[in-house]
Amino acid sequence: MSKQENLTPQQQKYQQLQSKHEIKRPVFMNCVRAFLVGGTICLIGQAITYMYIYFFNFTEQSAGNPTVATMVFLSMLLTGFGIYDHLGQIGGAGSAVPVTGFGNAVISAAIEHRTEGYVLGVGGNIFKLAGSVIVFGVFSAFVVALIKTIFLKLGG
Repeated sequence: MSKQENLTPQQQKYQQLQSKHEIKRPVFMNCVRAFLVGGTICLIGQAITYMYIYFFNFTEQSAGNPTVATMVFLSMLLTGFGIYDHLGQIGGAGSAVPVTGFGNAVISAAIEHRTEGYVLGVGGNIFKLAGSVIVFGVFSAFVVALIKTIFLKLGG
């Protein structure tokens, strides 16, 4: 039995009217924009990595940490100026590339609650979303290090 059969004639008319006036979402164009925005963010991150390698004598392995810090800082700065919100409206999910999305999430909560004061507002809410990510990251790193240590002790 379909859902349409359970509806009264008036509800069926309403659903037909609703589907006639419903705005069709440009799914393909949204995907293209998300790809372009996310790709551009990653391209900027790669350029920053190369900058650290060529100008500051980092290796490919050691350039990752300052690149991540720089990308988080830039996303926080752009969020503070209101630019990252516009980027999110244009690129949708593409603007939520993990590192920049993390910076945006942290600073957005702080900006949203700044009227409640620096301690209870900003300090209490800055890690509302990001806190669980940080805890999971630290716990996961601990578990992986523990497993690696056990395997090294058993193997050698």
